[in-house]
Amino acid sequence: MAPRPNAGWPRPSPSAGASPPGVSLCRALSKLGLCSRKQAEILVAEGRVQVAGKIVRNGSLRVDPGRDRIEVDGSRVVAERKVYLMINKPRGLVTTRDDPHDRGTVYDCLAELDLPFVSPVGRLDKASEGLLLMTNDTRFAQRLLDPASHVAKIYHVQIGALPDAALLARLRAGATVDGEDLTVRSIDILRSGASTAWLEITLDEGRNRHIRRLLGAHEVEVLRLVRVAIGRLQLGDLAKGKARHLTAEELALFQG
Repeated sequence: MAPRPNAGWPRPSPSAGASPPGVSLCRALSKLGLCSRKQAEILVAEGRVQVAGKIVRNGSLRVDPGRDRIEVDGSRVVAERKVYLMINKPRGLVTTRDDPHDRGTVYDCLAELDLPFVSPVGRLDKASEGLLLMTNDTRFAQRLLDPASHVAKIYHVQIGALPDAALLARLRAGATVDGEDLTVRSIDILRSGASTAWLEITLDEGRNRHIRRLLGAHEVEVLRLVRVAIGRLQLGDLAKGKARHLTAEELALFQG
């Protein structure tokens, strides 16, 4: 007997208490490097996505990106090559794909590169600068963002004050802001001027506007904030607003 079309689809429901297999359809489209999850939701809602030959309008449907045939507009979606980029983000750009206020985004820095869909690894706010990683390797990104990995993020921060030992001690002690404990791994003075100073601040994890909120809690004004390293990867001499692929040697810095 000939097999039935789409045999085995949909898969049997998992037993009670078991986790559903695979990932959501929208996440699968993102993991495969086609688009963001938000864009995937639109594609699914418009009826442009098929799984095993059937149109699916439920973006939460669990699928296996490695086994299931997923198509968009009749073309099969296959995994894109893995891409790892570093950007020297300028001030004024937002870390998002599409901005409802039509502001410049970090994707403007990628205009000269032929790339599959990539996402930022973490964020830098609009007023912050420096090293930002982008990739379509979700496991790589999750590993770097997981607080348990303790990947250091190093920032050079210009402040509108001349810190003394007492202020440094308070900053090193951290602060609780809006119910969040904001701490640093280390903080040291790089150099001082007449009325401003540059600090080097190292974080184990980065919460939303972590450094700005911490310094603000101690009434310290942030004038500039530049991320200069992630783990052992240095920003180096990459020009502001430019992007490049990580080398094999640089990727190896994140192994183990």
